[in-house]
Amino acid sequence: MELHDRIARRQRADDADPEYDAISPLGHPSEPVGRGAVIEQLLDILSPIFEADRPADSYIWGPKGAGKSAIVRALFAECSRQHGERSTQMYTSTRAAPTTELRFLYVDSRRAQSTFALLHTVVAALSAETVPKQGVGSAAMRDRLATQLTQRDRQVVVAVDHVGDPETLDCETVFEQFAPFRSSVSCLAIGREKPGATAISDRSTIKRIHVEPYTQHTLIEVLTSRVTDAQLRAATTTELLTEVATWANGDAHDALAALFGAAVTAGADTDTRIDDEALATGMAAVPQPCVALGRVMSLPTSRQRIVGRLIGLPEAARSSVKAAAEAISSDGLDLSRATIERVLYELAEAGIIRRVKAEQPSETGRPPSRLEPRFPTLVFEQLTETV
Repeated sequence: MELHDRIARRQRADDADPEYDAISPLGHPSEPVGRGAVIEQLLDILSPIFEADRPADSYIWGPKGAGKSAIVRALFAECSRQHGERSTQMYTSTRAAPTTELRFLYVDSRRAQSTFALLHTVVAALSAETVPKQGVGSAAMRDRLATQLTQRDRQVVVAVDHVGDPETLDCETVFEQFAPFRSSVSCLAIGREKPGATAISDRSTIKRIHVEPYTQHTLIEVLTSRVTDAQLRAATTTELLTEVATWANGDAHDALAALFGAAVTAGADTDTRIDDEALATGMAAVPQPCVALGRVMSLPTSRQRIVGRLIGLPEAARSSVKAAAEAISSDGLDLSRATIERVLYELAEAGIIRRVKAEQPSETGRPPSRLEPRFPTLVFEQLTETV
């Protein structure tokens, strides 16, 4: 937390309500904890842009909950604050006038899942005018991007997060979209797959940065920082945060989701502690292995509503896909039972929910399967109360 944020929080001391957003697994702090070495590696790659040269394309990878998104978003936000919103005075051997503008753009590929959507997001961020989404294709977006780059003599670094997720573009496709603009655009892809398991394995020009899981000590620091930001210091103890960090095994997403669920369960504030029972409830609401909550929150609203109804059903109503679809369709959702059933199967294929086969399968048709969510349910419910 920055000094001005700490002082501002003290000035709001009369407001004792905790800020649960600070411990949400979807939140990203302005100052990532315990990742200084990774930030330095990223700055080593990006440093040429501050000298009017193009940084190499790069790929940062590591497991879920290792802080990759937090690192890149914080770094890009600070680079944008210092350089990205103004023309930077640069002279080179080929330019007599200081005209180059630096831009740092972050794109979540969960919300830009096609090549068109990716290019549209970048063009819209660079353009002062509304960019159409209908009646144009990827080729038109490339033309618009070329215009945006040449008209303002821009140098752009684009970070594309969550590449290679089940719903997103892969590394190779992402890099290909910006290859025609190699003199002006550098691409930083962020994913979980090892470089050797991707199509860029033999492309030595792409720099690689590996982010290891958090150590237990560093994860405790992350949780302590978030608890402080949320004004929940009195609701937690060092022993409690250590237990969460040990249970999460280096995954900050799961640790924060469990802590968030425990805080909501306990109604934690400056006078109410998170007890063992609330902590157990918070942990139980984070299945193992766990799907990142960001994947669920990027689903279309209609699918989020189906998921929300599903986790609110009693276990008996989730005894099969058919039974769940029937119960959800009778719960005031403006979708047919057949549509809901199809969506449930698709969510299961994507791994967001899990089908657990019944011990005694049906004689005909698909075997009945109990449905289990594979994401942090308490956090999802809290964040989608109005969905």
